[in-house]
Amino acid sequence: MGTHLSGSTRLAIASVFDHLDYKRLESVYCYEGGDEFWRAKREPCRRLGTKVAEALAGKLPCGGRSLYVGAGVMEIPALIAEAIELQRQVAPYNLRRSEVTVLNHACRGLPVRFVAHDAASAQGRFDHLWMVSVLNDPERFPHLSPLSYGQADPVTFNPIAFQKERRIVQAIIDRCMPKLAVPGLVTTSTEEAVWIADWCHRHHVPYRVERRQYPTALVGDPICFIKVGKK
Repeated sequence: MGTHLSGSTRLAIASVFDHLDYKRLESVYCYEGGDEFWRAKREPCRRLGTKVAEALAGKLPCGGRSLYVGAGVMEIPALIAEAIELQRQVAPYNLRRSEVTVLNHACRGLPVRFVAHDAASAQGRFDHLWMVSVLNDPERFPHLSPLSYGQADPVTFNPIAFQKERRIVQAIIDRCMPKLAVPGLVTTSTEEAVWIADWCHRHHVPYRVERRQYPTALVGDPICFIKVGKK
C-alpha cells in the first residue's frame, strides 16, 4: 500500500524537474537525439517516479537513513519524498560528476545533496538501500548485461569477460549490502534482484521479494522491493 504524497512534496518534485538542465544531461543519458529523448521521457519519469516514491513512503519508517547507489534523475521523486515526507536522511551517490552538478543545482534549497563518489565510502548503517540499474548497466557491463536480459549471443559471448564483470558486480554487492541494517529494505530492478538474493543466500540472511512491480521511464526495468532479514 502506498502513501499519498502531500502537495508540498509533489510541488518540490515538479520544481526540480522544471529546473534540471536537460541540455547538459543529454550526453549522460544518450549518445544522440538527447533533446527528443528528454521531451519524451521527462514527464513519464516524473510521473512513474512519483508512483514509486508513494509506494516507498508506505514502507519506510520516519527518521531513518537511505543509501542510494548510482542515483540520477529517476531517483529524484523518491529522494524528495523520503526527505520531506518522512524526514529521513538520504545519501545519493553518483560517479558521474557532470550529472551530480546538474542534480545538485536543481535540488538547491532541498535536503537532498548528491555525492560524486563511490557509494561504498558512505559512513554508517542504513535501513534502506536503493540500487536500480547499477548491476546490469550495459555501458559498464557489456558482457553481463545481455546475459541478464536473455539476449546473449552464443556465437560471440565471451565467458572470460563475463566472469570479470561478474566479480566486479559481486564486489559492489559485497561492499554495499553490509551497510544495510537488518531488517531492512532494498529497492532494486527485477533484473538485479538475483544479485541481492545471491548475497542473502551466501550470508544466510532471510529475504522476501515482494510480488508487486513498478514500471520506470528511463531504463525500462520494473522496480521491486526486497525485505531483507524477514522471511
